[in-house]
Amino acid sequence: MSAEACLVPAEHSGLLKFSSALFYAGSSFLITVVNKTVLTSFRFPSYLCLGIGQMITTIVVLYVAKMSKAVQFQDFDRSILLKIFPLPLLYVGNHITGLASTKKLSLPMFTVLRKFTILMTMVLEVHILRKTFSKGLICSVGAIVFGAMVAASSDLAFDVEAYTFILLNDAFTAASGVYTKKKLGVEGLGKYGVLFYNALIIVIPTFLASAFTGDLHKAVTFQDWSKVTFMFCFLMSCIMGFVLMYSIVLCSYYNSALTTAVVGAVKNVAVAYIGIFVGGDYMFSWTNFIGLSIWYFPNASKVT
Repeated sequence: MSAEACLVPAEHSGLLKFSSALFYAGSSFLITVVNKTVLTSFRFPSYLCLGIGQMITTIVVLYVAKMSKAVQFQDFDRSILLKIFPLPLLYVGNHITGLASTKKLSLPMFTVLRKFTILMTMVLEVHILRKTFSKGLICSVGAIVFGAMVAASSDLAFDVEAYTFILLNDAFTAASGVYTKKKLGVEGLGKYGVLFYNALIIVIPTFLASAFTGDLHKAVTFQDWSKVTFMFCFLMSCIMGFVLMYSIVLCSYYNSALTTAVVGAVKNVAVAYIGIFVGGDYMFSWTNFIGLSIWYFPNASKVT
């Protein structure tokens, strides 16, 4: 695939749009469950080091693919930094806050608070990509946010730090989605270049940050490295980190940034309900449960 072929065309088939959205939904669902298992069930102490593992996997996979000529993207030069900025900053912010909030929140509350990403994406698309939206879609997004507020108002395990991480994650995700859509049209980068150089640019600063904060030491001295089940889940998380990032770029390439955000919220239907039983940290209340579910029914026809 040439670099020119990676430029965003004017229109794509419905099958490509649907397939990329379905691929993203499945990848996002799987990595949420796997990350929750690693960080909460096994109590792995460093979400930074888990993120580094996912970045290294992305770099290795794409470098090998480039060397074997399975994919093509521009070789590194000084123009890359200008072409890709500010995606690396948004990428690392999204990565770290996402893993931190996964560790600190129950899966149902994690997924319901991710609904705010849709509102933030809509606002950014209006201001950055100059898009307009129908009144019906705006009302639908309003109902989604209302459901999130109902659930949050009765969260029995409320944690200020966890809520700060998840709202920052929403903002980074929204900005990353909008700028990814914008950067996919930059000549020479394409889907694979965006993925590779994002990970390459921020992996070393993230590694230094983990060493400085003591996270690296905690990860190295973690006692469960000898357990086959933990190693399997950790490696699955690293692999799924690459798969998720690829699926996000692919979905953004064939669809709008808002569609990608909505797809991420739709898959949260399954994650929210499964999370009631997985992880062991969800505290049930009827108000919270209704808030988790409130938007899926009145808006089902608007989010597809």
